[in-house]
Amino acid sequence: MAKALIAFASMSGNTEDIASIIRDTLIEHSVDVTYLEIDDADIDLLPEYDYILIGTYTWGDGDLPYEAEPFFEDVSSLVLKGKKAACFGSGDYAYPRFCEAVNTFCGMLEKTGADLFPETLKIELAPETDEDIECCKEFALSFLRWAKHESGLESHVS
Repeated sequence: MAKALIAFASMSGNTEDIASIIRDTLIEHSVDVTYLEIDDADIDLLPEYDYILIGTYTWGDGDLPYEAEPFFEDVSSLVLKGKKAACFGSGDYAYPRFCEAVNTFCGMLEKTGADLFPETLKIELAPETDEDIECCKEFALSFLRWAKHESGLESHVS
């Protein structure tokens, strides 16, 4: 059974809501999921996971949330070659750099050597509409199909 880490930063609960939909979808497809807030993640355990999914909100004008900065710095020093990774988050179109922290995490994960899922999930505010919820589920399923394909495993994800 594949092991996934979902680590997220969420101030208002929006990114946590996205993370929980992704978690539930992965669990439905037989993935062993560790789900926790970013500041509770043990960086030393990251190499034990097959999949690493990082969720964040964007602070101010495209900045990482303060509570995500130590995690970001610590993970950026790791070698995650062969790990399948993806990024997601919430944002607000009222700000000029919508969900920019998601892009910042993607860039960092790429530099660690992780295999980065080519799609990101960016939801405005909370995933409250049926369409937003479906986007979260489809993101998780697409990631899983991609990760299994990239690993050479036959995909049984529908």
